[in-house]
Amino acid sequence: MNTDLLKSYHPLIIEGMGYYDPREPRLVAKQIIKGLREHWVTRPPNMPVLLVTQGDPPSEKGISAITRRVADELNIPRAMVFLDEDIAHDHKPNADHYKVVHEVPYSRLTRILNITDNLFVADLAQLVKERLEEKNNARKALKMPRLAEYFYDFAMLQEVTKTALKQICGEITLAHTSSDISPFSITSFYEVGMDIGRIEIADIVPFAS
Repeated sequence: MNTDLLKSYHPLIIEGMGYYDPREPRLVAKQIIKGLREHWVTRPPNMPVLLVTQGDPPSEKGISAITRRVADELNIPRAMVFLDEDIAHDHKPNADHYKVVHEVPYSRLTRILNITDNLFVADLAQLVKERLEEKNNARKALKMPRLAEYFYDFAMLQEVTKTALKQICGEITLAHTSSDISPFSITSFYEVGMDIGRIEIADIVPFAS
């Protein structure tokens, strides 16, 4: 996809648990849509909304099922950002391509971020590594194993996607699928985008239980 086309959209990103989410996706999507509509009354998108996923595989529960329902209910197109083959060769092939009209590789977004600040992605990566080490230290204290190696790549995908789209489009909406975000989840890294000053609290639609 020509990333210039992204400038014509208001990106909506929904983050949360994967296939292991035990809740009924229809009910979760209904609650998210309610929150989005309330949020957009006071902070309306200036452009058509585009729901951007991050390559989660299709499943009957969790984020994949939820984003399908939100896009269908709001009648909005979907795009997908995926990790390049040299990072995760099976990420794009295994992703949910349901009604995806635009596909953007992670590397393209990192290049866009570095055009305006050639240290930005490096600084973001350092913050993600620091936060990952904090979480692993907390897990060690709880006698839990370290987080899987893939956490770094997918946390970077998550934060690069949001910060790049905010830079490209000038606006963004981020919604969570739960009010109870595990400190040991990839979703919990959303704080990094806020710490680095690119994502604002006003961009976020919290999940109302």
